[in-house]
Amino acid sequence: MKEQYLSMGISPEIYDYCSKIENTLYERFAKIDKMAEFNQLKVLKALQDNHVSAQCFESSSGYGYDDLGRDTLEKVYASCFHTEDALVRPQITCGTHALALALMSNLRPGDELLSPVGKPYDTLEEVIGIRPSKGSLAEYGITYRQVDLLEDGSFDYENIKKAIHAKTKLVTIQRSKGYQTRPSFGVKQIGQLISFIKSVKPDILIMVDNCYGEFVEEIEPSDVGADMIVGSLIKNPGGGLAPIGGYIAGRKSCVENAAYRLTSPGLGKEVGASLGVMQSFYQGLFLAPLVVAGALKGAIFAANIFEELGFKVVPDKKEERHDIIQAVTLNSAEGLLAFCHGIQAAAPVDSYVTPEPWDMPGYDSKVIMAAGAFVQGSSIELSADGPLKEPYNVYFQGGLTWYHAKFGMMMAAQKMYDKGLITL
Repeated sequence: MKEQYLSMGISPEIYDYCSKIENTLYERFAKIDKMAEFNQLKVLKALQDNHVSAQCFESSSGYGYDDLGRDTLEKVYASCFHTEDALVRPQITCGTHALALALMSNLRPGDELLSPVGKPYDTLEEVIGIRPSKGSLAEYGITYRQVDLLEDGSFDYENIKKAIHAKTKLVTIQRSKGYQTRPSFGVKQIGQLISFIKSVKPDILIMVDNCYGEFVEEIEPSDVGADMIVGSLIKNPGGGLAPIGGYIAGRKSCVENAAYRLTSPGLGKEVGASLGVMQSFYQGLFLAPLVVAGALKGAIFAANIFEELGFKVVPDKKEERHDIIQAVTLNSAEGLLAFCHGIQAAAPVDSYVTPEPWDMPGYDSKVIMAAGAFVQGSSIELSADGPLKEPYNVYFQGGLTWYHAKFGMMMAAQKMYDKGLITL
């Protein structure tokens, strides 16, 4: 095995160091495998209960009327996430699109949107209008307010209560850390926040940005009171096979509103051709618990490698996991670039290219992204990215298999070792 890794560009020093780390993690990995087993059965039950058949994989075009596969898949998602309804479509282009769709369809002029967990993910700033952009919620007369987290990363319940008033229509809770180094939130923790907000204003709508969190725990935010959960199919639930798509699962009225916004008033869920992607959607969902388990192992491996090397990591090497993202503070632009170059070099696609920082749409600084993926931008596949600004945090996620995630981490460490940025 060591010879195989050496032939792939890993030095004996990095191999020995990483092998020592791996040998301490088998007990924790066994717990992840049990979680994957639980969630595999949950997905399988949803597929069986909704009578998925070979006919569900057939393609539709044009209007997509009476698309059995599309309609059945939405029932499967609703069953899996224990919601009244779901919208799962290839016409939803990405996670940001799914979130924008959920917000724009369930807010009206004069309403206010509240984030009780601080600043949202960068690409939502233009959706909301924090940074001016054409078509933002602000342009439609929807106001925004946020309550920052306390210094220890917990919820500021006192100021959340003060921020809720008559015009507060919808609360958005981002489960994952985004481009921040705060902890990601566990489902039970989100449930406590939802219960508090509902006690202040029972009719308020609560949407959870579930990106990167699906199948990490036994339950989802929809099990603890969220009115909508929203995510991308080129992240966890697509299992690495979905080539595009997003979902909104939740209350029937919320999902209907989103469907009318996605297509047209009067049409809603009745139209929208599946265009030959249904088998990938179904099979990706079926594989998702196993794929997520591999990504989680990779994240834990990364935390242990880099914390032992003296870097700040979030979550730390022993903390419980609530999403697949691992943040590492690399403290220098050179470190960020070397790390991402290593991830790219470990990829099955475009391993020979060198990623460079660029002005990516939706971000306020240059961003470097390393992702040699089968699906462009898929962050359930091995990938790493970060904004080129202090303190030079890198965000690592994905890996369709644990073995690939492992190799990616070893190669990232190798590139930093070669540059003299780490010592063993």
